[in-house]
Amino acid sequence: MKIAVLSRNPKLYSTQRLVDAATQRGHEVHVLDVLRCYMNITSLKPEVHYKGENLTGFDAVIPRIGASVTFYGTAVLRQFEMMNVYPLNESVAISRSRDKLRALQLLSRKGIGLPVTGFAHRPDDVEDLIKMVGGAPLVIKLLEGTQGIGVVLAETTGAAESVIEAFMGMKANILVQEFIKEAGGADIRCLVVGDKVVAAMKRQSKEGEFRSNLHRGGTANLIRITPQERSTAVRAARTMGLNVCGVDLLRSNHGPVVMEVNSSPGLEGIEMATNKDIASMIIEFVEKHAKAGKTKTRGRG
Repeated sequence: MKIAVLSRNPKLYSTQRLVDAATQRGHEVHVLDVLRCYMNITSLKPEVHYKGENLTGFDAVIPRIGASVTFYGTAVLRQFEMMNVYPLNESVAISRSRDKLRALQLLSRKGIGLPVTGFAHRPDDVEDLIKMVGGAPLVIKLLEGTQGIGVVLAETTGAAESVIEAFMGMKANILVQEFIKEAGGADIRCLVVGDKVVAAMKRQSKEGEFRSNLHRGGTANLIRITPQERSTAVRAARTMGLNVCGVDLLRSNHGPVVMEVNSSPGLEGIEMATNKDIASMIIEFVEKHAKAGKTKTRGRG
């Protein structure tokens, strides 16, 4: 098979692992910087060009699209879909998961466990908004934030009001969520491939920090998840329409709750913590499902 990996940096661990796994299994792999791709949008024969070359003959495309380039990256991926190239994750599913508010609403509609979440526009609604999510302490998140950036823990009502009003004054879109104290600064990253959780790790925040992101000093360990957690992760992935994703869960007093569904999960932390060859599992999934015209939306999303 001829596989394209859409990645801004071929030296990233996740990109290298996917390339190595695909090459070892006998596939031809090309890493394409998504921002260097440009498109001929025509009803007769849609094309993607890269560094002066017309990209043809690809059987599958693996998107590793960073949050900062979601708009252009999904446009390029949609063009591949229109050319009948099989996408590991479809453009519409990536867009769905990147819109945090939309993602939470879709998960809520399917009855999947979530932290109590509020969303408002006007500063004069702040008091009721805080009450709605159970009062302080609470978590305030920028809708556009990634990797823990723009996430604030407000420990008192006064602090919450100040932070919310400051964000609103900057015309920033924010979510206000209940603080799951019983999680103890830990979350669970479930790596879903197809309809299975193939690996899971517990990420523990460092002392004095409530965000468990590994690049913020958090630590990762292998963990055994419950059947309910496994089911929640798979249902969340299915609701987003993602074949491969990382589902971040918290253990709350009312069962597992989904914090986020990540359409381009990093492989380094979870491969190191679990000692599993996840890159090869992903390539196996592509081998099994990559057929021309297999895309559900065919670029219509």
